[in-house]
Amino acid sequence: MAAISVATLTRTVKDVLEGAFPPLWVRGEVTDFKQHRNGHWYFTLRDQEASVSCVVWSRETRRIPAPPDEGMTVVALGQVTLYPARGSLQFSVKSLDAVGDGLWRKAFELSRARLERDGLLDPARKRPLPFFPRRIAVITSPGGAVLHDIVSVTQRRNALVELVLIPAVVQGDGAPASLCAALERLAAWGGADAAIIGRGGGSREDLWAFNDEQLARAVAACPVPIISAVGHEVDVTLCDLVADWRAPTPSAAAERAVPVLADLQREVAALGRQLQSAAAARVRDARRRLEQVARHGEQVARRLVERRRLTLERVAGQLHALSPLATMTRGYVVATTPAGELLASARSVETGDAVHIRFRDGRAETRVERVVREDDPKTEQA
Repeated sequence: MAAISVATLTRTVKDVLEGAFPPLWVRGEVTDFKQHRNGHWYFTLRDQEASVSCVVWSRETRRIPAPPDEGMTVVALGQVTLYPARGSLQFSVKSLDAVGDGLWRKAFELSRARLERDGLLDPARKRPLPFFPRRIAVITSPGGAVLHDIVSVTQRRNALVELVLIPAVVQGDGAPASLCAALERLAAWGGADAAIIGRGGGSREDLWAFNDEQLARAVAACPVPIISAVGHEVDVTLCDLVADWRAPTPSAAAERAVPVLADLQREVAALGRQLQSAAAARVRDARRRLEQVARHGEQVARRLVERRRLTLERVAGQLHALSPLATMTRGYVVATTPAGELLASARSVETGDAVHIRFRDGRAETRVERVVREDDPKTEQA
C-alpha cells in the first residue's frame, strides 16, 4: 500500500490551507505573549470558544507600533497556515492593532516616557526663535499643499525672507529615515536661521512617521531652532513635543517664523526714537554732572588758593620778622665795606677805612676816624 511521509502531508495541508483562505482579519484576546531574541513574536489569540497560535515574523514587527499587552483585545490581519515541522495550525500575522487606539497610544507613551527621561521634553531646553530670520528651511514633501501654504504666508508677511526647501518623504515606512536625513542636511548646511518641519492633515497612520522616536531625537539635537507643524491642531506628535515651538498648522508655523515687514519697520522706528530720546537724556545728565563737577572744582580751587594765600602771608610775615630790614626799622644799621662785605666786629675795621652804612631808607658812605674795641677799652686808634 502506497504511503506518503509526514513532511509531505504537512506541506500539502499547508499549501491547501493557504490556498483556501485569503488574508483575514481576526479578533481576539492576546495571551501567552513571548518576544523571541531573534525578533519574532509568539502569542495565542482566543475568544470564549476557541484559540489559535499566532506568529509575527521579525520583518513584520516593524510595521506594528508596539507589542500587545497580555489580555489586550486586538484585531489581526494574517494568513492561515500550518507549521510543517509540528503539523500545527497557526495564524501568521501581518498587521496588528488594538481595539480603539491601544497599540498606537502605548507606542506613543513608551517613546514619550523615554524622551522625557532623557530631558528632551523639558521646556527649559527649548530655544527662542530668531526675531528677524533671513533664511528659513522647510522640510516637507515638495509636492504637498504645505509648501504652497508656507510660501504664500511668507510672501504676504515679508518677501525679504528666503525659503529653502529640503525635500523629504512625510508618509509611509521610509518617512522617518527620509526626515532624519533632511535634518542632517540642514545641520551640515548651517545656512538657515530657523526651520519648519511638517506635513498636512491625515489619518493616524499618515502622521505616524512624526511619532518615530529616532526622528524626535533628531529634531531635538538639530542645531537650528525647529518649528513643528504636523497635521491640524488636534494632532499632537512626538516631534511637536520636542520641537522649539509647536504650530497647530503649517500656515501658523509660517506666521510664527516670519515677522510682518511693516511691523518690523514700525518697531525699528520706535526703537530709533527711544534710542534718540535715551541719548538726549544721557547727554543732559552728563552736562548736569559736568556742571556740578565744574562748580565743585571751582570751589575746591578757590579754597585751595585761599589756603595757599594764607600760608604765603604767614611765611612772608615770618621772613619779614627775620629780615635785617625789619630790624633796621627799629633803629639798627648795617655796616659793610665798599665791596659789600659785612662788618660785624670792630676788629674788622681800622682807622681811615671807608665804611658804608645801610639805613632802612638809604645808606651813607663814611670813613673811620677812631676805633674803640669794647673788649679792650684801653686800645684806641686815632
